[in-house]
Amino acid sequence: MRVAIIGARWSDIELEAEILGVSAAEITTDPGGSSEAIVAAAGRADVILAGPRPQFDAVTLGQLKCRGIVRYGVGYDNVDVSAAARNSIAVAYVPDYGTEAVALHAVTLAMAALRRIPQLDSMVKRGVWDISRVRPLHLPGSLTVGVVGFGRIGRAAAGYFANLGFGTVLACDEYVAIEEPGIEATSMEGLLERSDVVSLHAPGSGEGSLIGPNEIGSMRDGSVIVNTARGSLIDTAALAAGLAAGRPAVAALDVFDPEPVDLAAFAEVLDQVIMTPHIAWYTEESEQALRTKTAQEARRFLDGDAPLHAVPIPEEIE
Repeated sequence: MRVAIIGARWSDIELEAEILGVSAAEITTDPGGSSEAIVAAAGRADVILAGPRPQFDAVTLGQLKCRGIVRYGVGYDNVDVSAAARNSIAVAYVPDYGTEAVALHAVTLAMAALRRIPQLDSMVKRGVWDISRVRPLHLPGSLTVGVVGFGRIGRAAAGYFANLGFGTVLACDEYVAIEEPGIEATSMEGLLERSDVVSLHAPGSGEGSLIGPNEIGSMRDGSVIVNTARGSLIDTAALAAGLAAGRPAVAALDVFDPEPVDLAAFAEVLDQVIMTPHIAWYTEESEQALRTKTAQEARRFLDGDAPLHAVPIPEEIE
């Protein structure tokens, strides 16, 4: 059995080795910074465990011999799924880890933005003691929060918002029926127009931004937008222009397009943006779960079994 781990961020791979039934020394590892590096490290592997940054494009996939690629995480944007299918390479991912961590991070960002915590912290450290600079602030009970995307994480975030006492919790999802008590289903248009906080939990579509100039323009003055899902969901230029106009007033972002974030894109509105480095998924517990589930999926490939969470084969390939 040949195993390659490409683009992982762990200090050791003992956990994966134990689950896969091999020694760590038998696993090939590489950052996967180029197609050539990926092929050199994983060209003969039976299964590949892949982080988010290595790009498995058609040229790279055509030089691999593996049965499957398992993505460490929910997203698989860095794998050309159609090209993988044409090369008889199955792709799997891990959708059921970190739900609590990401939802908690989203709500934490929202509350920090609503309470203007970063701005207040900066003021005090500069010797400024003046609450007038952050007026008006409001209690959750007087505010409406809108959750875009009602999968595992969106549902958990909506529950957290409801438990914090927000006056109204809205949700929209074109693929999921929303029938949770205390959660009001609505359209995307209605959610943006009514919400004081908009929290994004939708998958990327690969077909452009979900939040563009028109959506930004329909948001409420003084509102907050939170993104812990995919950087590609928001048109960065439209967001920067909206922030300059106060609609929204604050953006709290954990994901960006591209990553690392290009700070120049927010140069004129940087004090209105809270940024974290794509860390919403992380707790020690969620990292352990991610690594365990990824290795278990890889072991299924090695054992000749079907993965629990296979990426669907595109219709044009079937």
